[in-house]
Amino acid sequence: MFQLFLGVVLGSLLQLVFPFLTQSVVDVGINTQNLQFVYIVLFAQLALFVGRLSVEFIRSWILYHISSRINITILTGFLIKLMRLPLAYFDSKKTGDILQRMNDHQRIQNFLTGTSLSTLFSLFNLVVFSIVLLNYNLAIFGVFIASSIVYIGWIILFLQKRKQLDYQQFDIASAEQSRTIQLIQGMQEIKLHGSEKQQRWQWEHLQAKLFKLGMKGLSLNQWQQAGAFFINEGKNILITFIAATAVIQGQITLGAMLAIQYIIGQLNAPIEQMIGFVQNWQLAKISLERLNEIHQLADEEPIQLDDGNNVQQKLTSELPQNKTIHLQQISFTYPGAGNEAVLKNINMVIPQGKVTAIVGTSGSGKTTLLKMLLKFYDPIKGDIYIGDPQVSSGLNLNAISHRAWRKQCGVVMQDSFIFSDSIAKNIAVGEDYPDKERLRYAANTANITPFIEGLPLGYNTKIGAEGTGVSAGQKQRILIARAVYKNPNMILLDEATNALDANNESTIIKNLQTFFEGKTVVVVAHRLSTVKHADQIVVLHNGEIIERGTHAELAAMKGEYYTLVKNQLELGD
Repeated sequence: MFQLFLGVVLGSLLQLVFPFLTQSVVDVGINTQNLQFVYIVLFAQLALFVGRLSVEFIRSWILYHISSRINITILTGFLIKLMRLPLAYFDSKKTGDILQRMNDHQRIQNFLTGTSLSTLFSLFNLVVFSIVLLNYNLAIFGVFIASSIVYIGWIILFLQKRKQLDYQQFDIASAEQSRTIQLIQGMQEIKLHGSEKQQRWQWEHLQAKLFKLGMKGLSLNQWQQAGAFFINEGKNILITFIAATAVIQGQITLGAMLAIQYIIGQLNAPIEQMIGFVQNWQLAKISLERLNEIHQLADEEPIQLDDGNNVQQKLTSELPQNKTIHLQQISFTYPGAGNEAVLKNINMVIPQGKVTAIVGTSGSGKTTLLKMLLKFYDPIKGDIYIGDPQVSSGLNLNAISHRAWRKQCGVVMQDSFIFSDSIAKNIAVGEDYPDKERLRYAANTANITPFIEGLPLGYNTKIGAEGTGVSAGQKQRILIARAVYKNPNMILLDEATNALDANNESTIIKNLQTFFEGKTVVVVAHRLSTVKHADQIVVLHNGEIIERGTHAELAAMKGEYYTLVKNQLELGD
């Protein structure tokens, strides 16, 4: 920062010399017809130009380094905060809204490193040249100050309207970005249903809204610029008249008049930059407010600072020896007015080291229950305990660190994500150097080794949005391998084999039976082949448990479970 301040001072001092050189050329060189003196002054001006250019180059390098650091700091802080937020936030926010907020960091960066520092430089120039102008002519100085105050006041009148337009533009731009992402990701469905025209019209409708807002902004700018032009030009004409009158009356020389004109030119720029500063400050403030909306949200996992400002976890990372899961009177409703309860008074025990299957019709709350076990959602009512709640070693799930708990869990969800990375990195998520033996074991368990080894680059083959495409079945097997590679104490599978053919499913289920030994497993599935070997099967209907038992017990009851699977051939086995 010292180098930057030094550059500001040097730049101002170099500029300060120019009006005096201009006056010297006219009053001394031209009036005395001393060509040699003119040459010397012009050479001095050239040297000063080179000096100013050098200072500007150095200042630009310093500003670039500062702006890059600020840019990374703002974005990193925002991403860290996003990753700390609960999953419910992402359920309720559009992707375009989040991306638009991230784009706002550019405004803040420009304000801090461009506008602010340029204004600092300009303020220094304003003070220096104002003193020089005051030394030349008090009347001209008074006209300049008065007109500048009127000029700034005129610009400030438009700030509130600009703020309203900016908020409107943010909302529409967010919707437009979400729509564009949806168009790209949903292209298959758009083509299948021939809805290209309707989708394009919806996108064009948003573009039309942006155009109308842009026209309002343009109209506002034109009114602002028109008033500013008349104020500024009126000031320049009045100053020229006063200066010319002073020359005619012999109060100042012609060279002094030219010097004054140069000084006014140098003073106009700082005023313009101060106005730009006010406008950019408003935009940066709005952007900061939008970013701050995110930073003000509660973290998924609360933290606290100790006396030395070191981060300390408020939740425990130590799990009890007994990891049997007890759900007591669990109820859950998704946020929003009028939403019905998804889960109602759920009471169940998930024994440690056993396989528990959860079945039910679509919308019965199976996936929601799984996400609650993963601490993605908190119960509206009731408690989840790890260990026996009747003894002191039992722990409420709310008291356990989210990260520590999820480290114990291997998960395959219906909507699990494949990253644009190598197969190895997609299986060993979060590891820079995956263990090759564990990779092979995970791939063998998921029955995907032949596919991987058939690729030219094997485990190093890039897949995902920017790599080789994979089928739904291949994706599901990679996700199963991901859960196996983690080798957790607890496995949660949500329709983990619904995209597999019968042969692959049979092989993988046999492999998983071995892998499940000694682990706590929760399986959500419709297929009988996936759940029939479970130690207990829980049947959900409209968010309530209506049956529980083994496959044989539930089949014999001929209730809801029987109805769900009666058309599957294995029922008679």
